[in-house]
Amino acid sequence: MLDLLILSVHFFACFLIAVAIWWGAEDMILQSPSKETVEMEPDGLVLVGKEDDIKKSQRITTKVNGREAVIFYHEGRFYAMDSRCYHEGGPLHLGEIEDIDGQPCIICPWHKYTITLETGEGLYEGINPLEPTPTPRWQSKGVKQRIHKVTVSNGNVYVSPPDLSVSFDSDYFAEKYKNSGDLAMKK
Repeated sequence: MLDLLILSVHFFACFLIAVAIWWGAEDMILQSPSKETVEMEPDGLVLVGKEDDIKKSQRITTKVNGREAVIFYHEGRFYAMDSRCYHEGGPLHLGEIEDIDGQPCIICPWHKYTITLETGEGLYEGINPLEPTPTPRWQSKGVKQRIHKVTVSNGNVYVSPPDLSVSFDSDYFAEKYKNSGDLAMKK
């Protein structure tokens, strides 16, 4: 009975945190002007926005071939990935970017899952209990989050459509929110 009470309090606290993040993040979201009518380039790239606009806002949410994607600008580089966390579909555009072992990572605001921006690899901090003095180290869960290749040309930012011949854990939530009309993350 006590376990059920603790679990209920945990889920309620997570819900309250998610709502607080949801309501407080409006000023950091820049919707791509091309979310309804996506411009496709001859080589298959999708125009997602102007380089200067994305640099200024640090991140945008948009759709790439009907999938929600988030494009980050962090420390001089652009990154793109499915916008919903592979774990439970948390809104990655609301997450904080942290440097972990020299890699920029997005921290999912719902359950604090850590995902590298460059590879989509899920990370966790674990120990080897067989070591004489176990020290926590960052370890890989494998690539879980679908990333998208970003190309910058003539002041425009383009994203390559996903190669769906290879599946990733984040595909479930990308598909779940694919046909939501407007971006499901938007208030």
